[in-house]
Amino acid sequence: MVATDQLQAMPLAAAALAVAAALACAVLILALFPLLRRYALARPNARSSHKVPTPQGGGIAIIAACLGAAVLSPLLGGPTVPVAVVGAALLLAAIGTLDDLRPIPVLPRFALQAVAVALVLVVLPAEFRILPPLPLVLERGLAFFALVWFVNLTNFMDGLDWMTVAEMLPLTATLSVFALIGTAPAAIAPVTLGLAGALVGFAPFNAPVARLFMGDVGSLPIGLLVGWALVLLAGAGHLAAALLLPLYYLADATLTLLSRLRRGEKVWVAHRTHFYQRATDHGFTVREVVGTVFALNLALATLAGLSVALSTVAADIVLLAVGTVAVATVLRRFGRKPA
Repeated sequence: MVATDQLQAMPLAAAALAVAAALACAVLILALFPLLRRYALARPNARSSHKVPTPQGGGIAIIAACLGAAVLSPLLGGPTVPVAVVGAALLLAAIGTLDDLRPIPVLPRFALQAVAVALVLVVLPAEFRILPPLPLVLERGLAFFALVWFVNLTNFMDGLDWMTVAEMLPLTATLSVFALIGTAPAAIAPVTLGLAGALVGFAPFNAPVARLFMGDVGSLPIGLLVGWALVLLAGAGHLAAALLLPLYYLADATLTLLSRLRRGEKVWVAHRTHFYQRATDHGFTVREVVGTVFALNLALATLAGLSVALSTVAADIVLLAVGTVAVATVLRRFGRKPA
């Protein structure tokens, strides 16, 4: 791994990675669009927020641009992304492509996701710890289930135009800053910079009303790559920041899952009961929902930054409490019909 101070010395190269990823993503989408329109139409179903068939598969361009940035990074003097992480992301992109074209049964899909997550975790050094008081086997087991869940919740939450952009752009931009200043491991920078840039390139095509969807080919590997970056941030001693950054996604998806389990529903079946989906059913426009999520994520990124800067247990507890109240306020607003 390239030392963090080397990465700090290349801000122009870091910006170049993000800009190159944005341009590459947009160009790839324009090139792929005729094929996606012909072969990869997403037709409305029980989970959908759209009313007419819309091309999906924009995630092909997002992941290609992101991983291209990861490959380019060492050539610019930047850090190298572990081969296992790149391979795991490609595996999930392949699974997502197949699922977009013809749904894969639940058990094989989860098994392949588990393989991808295991590939990412197995290359972590033995001395890497998030919660040292726990036995290493238990900690790795918890990380495994957390990453599998994060991959799936990222997929579940990609159900509205601009939703993934509103969540992941502030998150990946903040992680990039953390890596550049040495707060997070330098290895995450090519991935987070590439993802941030690629999402900017994708955003015009996914703007409400979307002309193109990301598809599972994008959401599954994005969940893995961002989850990996958050795990490394937590292992660098910033667990509170790693929880604050994705807190809206974690809360919406997890509370929805628990609610469906309580009602005895088949949780693997498509639905429209996430808080952000209920908000549109209650009269919020798509732009109002994603604008609120984007603003919330900027606030959570600020809290994460404060957590990193202060680096005390007391500050982390207070900041997590503030973040939880902010997320709960938004969920309550989304989940209730206007008076």
